[in-house]
Amino acid sequence: MRVRRNVLAVSVSVLVLGLLAWAQTRKPGLWEVTSTMTWQQSPFPAGMAQMGGGPHTMQVCVTQAEIDKYGTVPPQAHGNCKMTNVVKKANGMTAEMVCSGPMEGKGTVEASWTDGAHSAAKVHFTGAMQMGPASKPFEWTVESTSVYKGPDCGSVKPIEEK
Repeated sequence: MRVRRNVLAVSVSVLVLGLLAWAQTRKPGLWEVTSTMTWQQSPFPAGMAQMGGGPHTMQVCVTQAEIDKYGTVPPQAHGNCKMTNVVKKANGMTAEMVCSGPMEGKGTVEASWTDGAHSAAKVHFTGAMQMGPASKPFEWTVESTSVYKGPDCGSVKPIEEK
């Protein structure tokens, strides 16, 4: 279960990173992110329930301070993951995500936007995770779209930095 929690946390972090990646030209406030995760190679035993499958929607609060501080991508993703080789473009960005620890690997991040209220992001990640005494290879892709909902985040709190 801990491994699944780590994968889910990294997936959500990646979505937030994609959101922050295009936030440099975006408005602070509430954004709705809808994502779909697919496994190309799962580390979980056959028959075990896995994350992914259908779309998942969440709301994310992006502050002006986050936009000002990170520009495109926070220097630290979730846990032992970080963004490297960030390349900003007029209508998007690319980067690599590198994770170490119980879940290690490398992924590519691509985000694009057509206007100030819509964006799309894709993350493709391969690696291995420690599952008991064995290390299991995995590969997944998360594709997401984001829509600006307004300047008031309501009860949705910004993600705290670690």
